[in-house]
Amino acid sequence: MLGGVLALFLVFWLYRDLDVGRFLEGLGEARAGWVAVLAGTILLEQLLNGWKWRQILHDVKPVRTLRLTGALLAGYGANVLVPLGISPLVRSWLVARREGLKMGTVLTTTIIARFIDGVVFALFAGLVAMAGQVPRIEGNLELGLAVAGAVNFTLFGLALWAIYRFRELFAGEGPLVCRVFDRIAELLRANGAALRGALCAGVVWPRSRLHRSYVVVGAVLAKLVAASHYLWAGLAVGVVLSPFDYLFLMVFAGFSLVLSRFVRVPGGFIIGSALAFELLGVPEEQALLMILFNWMLSITLVVGFGLIVLWQSGLDIRRAQRETADMNV
Repeated sequence: MLGGVLALFLVFWLYRDLDVGRFLEGLGEARAGWVAVLAGTILLEQLLNGWKWRQILHDVKPVRTLRLTGALLAGYGANVLVPLGISPLVRSWLVARREGLKMGTVLTTTIIARFIDGVVFALFAGLVAMAGQVPRIEGNLELGLAVAGAVNFTLFGLALWAIYRFRELFAGEGPLVCRVFDRIAELLRANGAALRGALCAGVVWPRSRLHRSYVVVGAVLAKLVAASHYLWAGLAVGVVLSPFDYLFLMVFAGFSLVLSRFVRVPGGFIIGSALAFELLGVPEEQALLMILFNWMLSITLVVGFGLIVLWQSGLDIRRAQRETADMNV
């Protein structure tokens, strides 16, 4: 939460010359109907991510989409309480406990889902770069997006290939990497062999061609819905851009988020959005309103529902830490 506050401070600093009167006037005239649509699509994006995760988990155990979506939201809520990037552990812990699975198995499926998202995002970046529908500025922004997309695609593609290629190797006892892993697990008071087995059990891919296609469809639809957030926020304040502009906003802000994590600057997506709106020539007052609507609704809905799911699950952090230690939930 502190990072979000700092990010908002930086955004207001970027827009320090805006006309406050026009900003407040635009806020008062914002169309509530489009704001409601924005709220619905924010939740729809998470529902699609839960549906995609369901397809990956299907051959391990069919789990209802709403239950998986709730676990995703709970992970975001946990990140607010403990901002250490523990959301994958929390969502895996919840699903494993409710469905009688091993946490390591569920955790691997979340990693696979994240890598697939990275590959699909890279494809969108390539599409935006090849279409040539990016703002003209000093330097070659198209080339930058193309290179970043290619690097993203290569890294996530190789990670996916490595997971499936070396699954059997990691499950064995002889390789050095397995012995090192077991030693580290022993220092953490965990059973290394059992943990490796649970992790490898989650390296699955749907046997059904239909479910395999659903994984890709879910990832693509979730990204398209994410790109539409600024469409609805813009309609609420009277801003209409071209279809590729919304894709550009998603890609540029997404890469800004990744970069901010490397340089340890909070709110990369918000700051990236502000810079992208400036490149697109959107008036400062309307751009700031669009950013605030998107950010505040995301925090309120995603984190709010996530905290409710955590509360309903009766999550005990100390208990979760003990169960995480041996990965035998």
